[in-house]
Amino acid sequence: MATILIIDDDPGVSAVLGAFFERRSHHVVRAGTCEDGVDTFMRVRPDLVLLDLRLPDGTGFDVLTRLAGEEAVIIMITGHADVPLAVQAMQAGAEHFLQKPVDPAHLEAAVDRALEKARLRQLAQLARERRGGGRVSALLGTSAAMRELAHQVELLAATDRTTVLLVGETGTGKGRLAEMIHATSPRAEAPFLDVSCVGMPSDALEEELFGSEVEDRPRRRRAALVEIAEHGTLFLDEVVGLDPVLQPRLLKLLEARTYRRAGGVRETSADVRVIASTCRDLVEEVNAGRLREELYYRLSVMPVHLPPLRARAREDVVDLIERLMHELQIQVRSAPSEIADGAWEVLLRYPWPGNLRELRNVLERALIVARGARRVGAEHLPSEVRRASGAGLSRHVPRSLDEVERAHIERTLRAHNGNRTRASRELGISRATLINKIKQFNLGEMVMATEPRVAGGAG
Repeated sequence: MATILIIDDDPGVSAVLGAFFERRSHHVVRAGTCEDGVDTFMRVRPDLVLLDLRLPDGTGFDVLTRLAGEEAVIIMITGHADVPLAVQAMQAGAEHFLQKPVDPAHLEAAVDRALEKARLRQLAQLARERRGGGRVSALLGTSAAMRELAHQVELLAATDRTTVLLVGETGTGKGRLAEMIHATSPRAEAPFLDVSCVGMPSDALEEELFGSEVEDRPRRRRAALVEIAEHGTLFLDEVVGLDPVLQPRLLKLLEARTYRRAGGVRETSADVRVIASTCRDLVEEVNAGRLREELYYRLSVMPVHLPPLRARAREDVVDLIERLMHELQIQVRSAPSEIADGAWEVLLRYPWPGNLRELRNVLERALIVARGARRVGAEHLPSEVRRASGAGLSRHVPRSLDEVERAHIERTLRAHNGNRTRASRELGISRATLINKIKQFNLGEMVMATEPRVAGGAG
């Protein structure tokens, strides 16, 4: 349920709009003047404002000016003759404008989009207030699924001898989570060492992990990471890449808590916790003969699955972006501290195939490009991210409202492959209205060329 403030001096319009939203379980408050509207906003802090352009003691522009900086999400309500002024109002900060008499389907679609933007701003504010915390939940997010995952990780951190396996796509933050597990465990004061199990020859990796003892003149002894990490944590990144020759050595370390240096004969005890990670399916690796079955069972005592960014809840991604922004601002001087609405839309639509690693790189680049600006805008994001999210930007070209409307309808139809039902839903108009617009703007040939030929499909 959202709180909606209607600022309109026409009691009939206010009553009709109020009843419309109350039937949808929203809480409605009303005001009839600029002064009363601003006072009510400051007192109630609504999620959305429906603002009439013409009021007894001023105009909607006066309200927009007074609410500047208050993160208000505002939809203007205008008469037909006021459309150019409504466009100016959008440039001044209004989210959208609706013409009287307001079409209910158009109203509902516009309000849904505006409320989603209001919710996004609230999530960003909450993320800013929470950032800086050291708990696992601050790293993962605040959705129910991530809170449950954080609880599981915190239990694992407290059980400091249990082997942990972190499973997830490349770039999902497995290394950072391993550090967090170590930092919140009883082993936090001891070393945390990480080593990649891929990209290094087997004999070199063996010496790296378990050390070496070589008889020559003079006798050489190389310390092992297992030894250096005594009482601490050893993080084995991409453990599936471990050579089959070394897998029994790791298995013995996990089971017997002992190891033997390369070239040595004496077993040495080890008090070290192992956290391993992989982006592969371990069952497939066992079936393919690349991973010993007994090592699979030992590693899989308590697996933790990190979902890719595209599968995480929106509030978790917002949390993550805000936290990364805070970290990166320390490195990039004169960088903006906020993200504009248009940039948020791009960031949240993009699928992030590179996950956390790609997100961090994109934000760092955007902060560098946006130095000196008040906010990071969509124009500061890489073009490939804007294109993939469907948020292409172009330089301003003077055009009439009809030209703008035609271009927007055409883009929307193309985005939905000519499907008029889905396009009308996104545009916030009825399907019949869209068909009339297609005829008015001569878009019929474009629709015929792009609409899929599916028997019985809606189009």
